[in-house]
Amino acid sequence: MRLTAPASCAGLRLDQALAILLPEFSRSRLAHWVRSGRATVDGQSALPRQKVRGGEVIEIRPLAEAGVPAHRPEDIPLDVVYEDDALLVVNKPAGLVVHPGSGNREGTLLNALLRRVPGLAALPRAGIVHRLDKDTSGLLVVAKTLPAHASLDSAEEAARAALPAPFPLFVKPRWEGTAKGIGPSSRVETRDALVREVARIVETYAQPALVEAFLLGPEYTVTLVGHRPPRALPTLQRALEVTTGIGAHALERHPPPPGGWRHVTPGALDPALEAELVALGRRAFEALECRDYARADFRLDGGGRPHFLEINPLPTFAPDGSFGIIAEILGRDLDDLLAEILGEALARLDRAARLT
Repeated sequence: MRLTAPASCAGLRLDQALAILLPEFSRSRLAHWVRSGRATVDGQSALPRQKVRGGEVIEIRPLAEAGVPAHRPEDIPLDVVYEDDALLVVNKPAGLVVHPGSGNREGTLLNALLRRVPGLAALPRAGIVHRLDKDTSGLLVVAKTLPAHASLDSAEEAARAALPAPFPLFVKPRWEGTAKGIGPSSRVETRDALVREVARIVETYAQPALVEAFLLGPEYTVTLVGHRPPRALPTLQRALEVTTGIGAHALERHPPPPGGWRHVTPGALDPALEAELVALGRRAFEALECRDYARADFRLDGGGRPHFLEINPLPTFAPDGSFGIIAEILGRDLDDLLAEILGEALARLDRAARLT
């Protein structure tokens, strides 16, 4: 495993910093690995007590330990707001620890998930894609299959890890949004290219790289407004860059090739497809408890099946963004459209305040 120490760990002992960065392992086990020569800091041997400055590259080679028990399934109630064959979404309450760690070996979300879905024991971190602090409530996504969960922590791991799908693959930072970290090299066609791209993500963004199948079809966005039920505005097709097939919006911030970026919109949005995308967008909006407005993004695979990419609960109001384009399609002034959407949101807040 390869990590970059964040500035928030500056001044901590190395074993303390590792316990924060790798909560699935106990601090004593991490310190044992360091003392056993299984850890380096900026390529140099390390000690558990040495101070972290922030910015160092820490490499850990875990040591298999006989007699260390696996995490135990426990009968802990879960508030599951969505589930299918590939993933589930859990509403984590405040007070529930996500990963077992030092002082919290039992009674965690991970223990509860192992009881509900025993097969998660075969996945890294039991399929938990991101984390929330103990005292923070919110929705957590859990991948139930390896194709839905391929998170690589180092170039070395990328060189030997099982692939979630055949090439081409798509590589991006695990915990970022709004296309941060996505560039022309994010689509990879070979194992060597995968290793280089994972190394770039880990070193630049100090987090694991998420590796997914690269979907070869067109990309669409569904803008939803209102609440219970949300209403869908006209569906838009997003432009793709011709050579890579990556969304043009993600590449425009990068230096263009000779001749500039070339764009294409390869899809045909018929009424049946738009209805399916709108239905999926509403399900995502409601499952993730969005309010007032959001934008759900989808991309089709080679067989024309839509796949959910992400939902943005704070899409831009810029004139060249989705709302600006939709206002033009509807023949409306953008300010009037936004005033209507925000007016509905304020009315919802007023109703909620009257009930408290």
